[in-house]
Amino acid sequence: MSNLDRRPAAREMGGLEVTAAGPALDLLPGKEVLLGESTSVRRLLPTLGRRMVGAWAFVDHYGPDDVTSSPGMQVAPHPHTGLQTVSWLLQGEVHHRDSVGSDVTFGPGQLALMTAGHGIAHSEQSPAVHPRFLHGAQLWVALPDAHREVAPHFEHHATLPGFTSDGLTTTVLMGSFGGATSPGTAYSPLVGVDLRLAAGADVEVPLEPDFEHAVLAAGGSATVEGAPLAHGSMVYLGTGRRTVRLRADEPATLLLLGGEPFEEQLVMWWNFVGRTGEEISRYAEQWNAEDERFGTVVGFDGDRLEAPPLPAIPLKARGRVR
Repeated sequence: MSNLDRRPAAREMGGLEVTAAGPALDLLPGKEVLLGESTSVRRLLPTLGRRMVGAWAFVDHYGPDDVTSSPGMQVAPHPHTGLQTVSWLLQGEVHHRDSVGSDVTFGPGQLALMTAGHGIAHSEQSPAVHPRFLHGAQLWVALPDAHREVAPHFEHHATLPGFTSDGLTTTVLMGSFGGATSPGTAYSPLVGVDLRLAAGADVEVPLEPDFEHAVLAAGGSATVEGAPLAHGSMVYLGTGRRTVRLRADEPATLLLLGGEPFEEQLVMWWNFVGRTGEEISRYAEQWNAEDERFGTVVGFDGDRLEAPPLPAIPLKARGRVR
């Protein structure tokens, strides 16, 4: 999914100097952002005071939206560099096309994982005939320097591992959790898990103490370590936790995101991740010039998105928290 803000802020991210030294319980309520003409999302990362959780650098949550009488998601071709997009649906369908030739429609419970690496372009649309509701999360993972120029590619995994126990059903999107490992390619130590809580569930979920973690209430509301977490909100858990207690009075869907604190410093602007402002400027110029770096999305009926004007101030890589 693209950042469609026509005046996107430059985000200076990464570095360990302000990583939580132990457990935390910081609420991230999210900010409403309009994507195009028909889709509104709640942006949880980056946000004031928190820019990354491990390598997770961007979290948008949307829906459930009734798209019966609308075209639903309609995001024209746009570029990415230096990151992976992790698309996760709870309801609905999305048609993905990209410049490496992928043409895939995916639905709930299926992992759509795109590695931008050196550069890629893609579009995302609800099919012409689509389900009534659209509900999901769009997540970005920053690639470490050793892999950020990897050849772009796309993975579609229709079946993912997980387990069910004590009112909890898990699906592992990325990394390993509870003995299950996702087939999705990861380039840094991280984890992403869909946690479905039955009504009345009260569970202790294991965590990797060397990771920092966050929990997003993607469907319904829950209690995390005794603190209420409303639908569409996220709570940052810090580091050093071996477990987290989750409770739900009604059925709820949570997303657990975590990973080793991201040591490298980087710059994120619009849909690009780089290491310097000069890199970001070059990516934008190349995209607007239709440079072969990003290729062409075949089959999309319409114009592609243009990169917005760059900020007047220089872009610099700094820390992970404002």
